Amino acid sequence: MTDFSQDAEAARWNYRPENPVGLNPLFSWPPRPAAVLRWYRGAWLQLTSLTLCLALAVAAYAWFLPPLEAMQSFAPGWMFRVWLLNMVPQILVASGLHWWLYMRKGQGMYKKFDRRDLTRDNGTFTFRNQVWDNIWWTLGSAMTVCTVYQWLIYWVMANSWVPTVTWAQAPVWFVAWMFFIPMWSGLHFYWVHRLEHHPKLYKHVHAVHHRNVNIGPWSGISNHWYENILYFTTYFIHLVVPSHPLHLLFHIYFQQVSPILSHSGFEKIKAGETEAAKTGDFFHQLHHRYFECNYGTSEIPFDKWFGTFHDGSAEATTRTRAYKKQMYT
Repeated sequence: MTDFSQDAEAARWNYRPENPVGLNPLFSWPPRPAAVLRWYRGAWLQLTSLTLCLALAVAAYAWFLPPLEAMQSFAPGWMFRVWLLNMVPQILVASGLHWWLYMRKGQGMYKKFDRRDLTRDNGTFTFRNQVWDNIWWTLGSAMTVCTVYQWLIYWVMANSWVPTVTWAQAPVWFVAWMFFIPMWSGLHFYWVHRLEHHPKLYKHVHAVHHRNVNIGPWSGISNHWYENILYFTTYFIHLVVPSHPLHLLFHIYFQQVSPILSHSGFEKIKAGETEAAKTGDFFHQLHHRYFECNYGTSEIPFDKWFGTFHDGSAEATTRTRAYKKQMYT
């Protein structure tokens, strides 16, 4: 348990987990197989961002994604459909969570990290409104960049210019690659994110995302154009690693939809008296409050390895502030 009694920051939170922020025990030494099993069981066998994104990917592939043969040349029909496959889930999930948590206030302040509401009438944000700012940068910037990248990758796959795989050819690899995609995403995100926190790049690019100190569902990929150009290069792994369109779809929704949940501002979604789903990510919530910590994800412990891990304790806050002062002076 973390001792919060001496933590001057405690009053700034409405809620925070009692235990220190956990990291994937897969990388622990000595090995802890039971802990690893619990970690992945919690991620894949409950309603989480992973299972939601997998369900979206399967549904999109089964009912909406055009066959690869139709994507051998650029044509408005399939290109428009790919754009819709980005826009519709993004709007439905972000709007639904925002409505439940911040408009209807369906669970009040239950497991809401920050005491404050989302910002209105503040000149820091486009349109002087945090939510409209986030919607603009998400639908205008992020959805445009990711869609263009996806058009290119599907087109290259359709023309057999990169290695592809099917279930019939390699069922073991087909499943294994699905499990490795979140790890690749975490690896890519850590290094791109560290780059964006270079003071010069931060000031002109990443600061758009960090306007959101108190985050909400629409904050997830509310990024500057240049940041999105870097952020979505994660998809280019499918030009190298043998993949199927279903792998790309899962990667797409994990990269685009899961940040809606991790930026929801609430640790759990409550339906009646039941905690229905895990949403918010305190690991990343700490990053938005203290900026120069937790650059990656809890899936691969880069932050622990490189000394930028914040576990929620007062000691970690002191260390992070000293590191930030060193960076900017």
